[in-house]
Amino acid sequence: MKATLKPCKLKGCIEAPPSKSMAHRYLIGAALSGKVCQISGVDYSEDILASMDCLRALGAEITAEGDRVTVNGEHFMQSIQPVLPCRESGSTLRFLIPLALCLGKEVTFSGSQRLLERPLTVYEELCKEKEFFFRKEETSLTLCGRLSGGCYQLRGDISSQFITGLIFALVFCNEDSKITILPPFESRSYVNLTISALRSFGAEVAFTNDNTITIKKSDLQAYSGKIEGDYSNGAFLDAFNMLGSEIEIQNLREDSLQGDKVYREYFHKLMETTPTLDISDCPDLGPVLFAVAALQNGATFTGTDRLKVKESDRGLAMHEELKKLGGGLIFGDNRICVPKQELTDNGVILDGHNDHRIVMALSVILSKIGGEIDGIEAVKKSYPGFFSEIQKLGAEVMIS
Repeated sequence: MKATLKPCKLKGCIEAPPSKSMAHRYLIGAALSGKVCQISGVDYSEDILASMDCLRALGAEITAEGDRVTVNGEHFMQSIQPVLPCRESGSTLRFLIPLALCLGKEVTFSGSQRLLERPLTVYEELCKEKEFFFRKEETSLTLCGRLSGGCYQLRGDISSQFITGLIFALVFCNEDSKITILPPFESRSYVNLTISALRSFGAEVAFTNDNTITIKKSDLQAYSGKIEGDYSNGAFLDAFNMLGSEIEIQNLREDSLQGDKVYREYFHKLMETTPTLDISDCPDLGPVLFAVAALQNGATFTGTDRLKVKESDRGLAMHEELKKLGGGLIFGDNRICVPKQELTDNGVILDGHNDHRIVMALSVILSKIGGEIDGIEAVKKSYPGFFSEIQKLGAEVMIS
């Protein structure tokens, strides 16, 4: 599918979509509770649908009505289907691998080729150490092990999703356990989100110092609540304001623990100066920050290596598309420089690189200069309603 955008300014009020990060965590927490829980404010993106399908495969009963999901965890981890379909969701895969390793039986995860190309080294090393079975193929991963509580040590410089996945498994094991994280510890805020969500279900999980997490034996309870708004996708909406639009974004909690809340501070710096910004703790903001920087004062971004192993190589993808518009990026050692640039629609169709955040970042740019993007269906991964929502705000978009 393609989107053709004309230069335009957006105006009006909009609610930020529900947080995909929190929805993953609350759905898994509800299954772990073993009780009946209702989670409202759920947006059925491809990633969330993947988690729901995999939780069903692990025995949870899940029904959806409107934006409310009812999870019955009574038989969770008891009735297991042979294949867990992760689609393209890295969160789903990394969050559920350690739980699968608690079963003592063979479990297979399926997913796209790109998903299985993303790093799983932390879990592979854990399986090797524990003498568990671990076989990764082009579109599947098969595991077998019997993970138990205890003391674990994980690197903190690859992805916080590995830490979150192990926390889920150790809560299920229901033994006193400890995770020591080897510095540097990146994306700490995402681990804080995990701990916050699990505490809603009565789990006793906490940091005892900067790099140590304790998980105590505890009785989980039912919880029902609403998913908060998403700062990650809210940043793409707010980016239109950086180019002259007037959008009021609602449903973003000021006291949120989401690390991508930093986008507001970063946008301010991009408007005022030519800053150096560290995105090692907020890699999902990379594409939209590059877009705003290119059209404002330029910037240098550090901590960019993790962009290589997302849905696309996000730095390279943005460089290739900006080149089509007369710009580009400059690459260094774990850093990317975005010069201030005069971008123009040269009649060349842009490519979304099968990456939701690339599509949305390019849409922000084209709202300024006009143009066409192919592969816009990628937004279904996290924000299915993106184009319909910006159309309501006055974006001149034609979908074909």
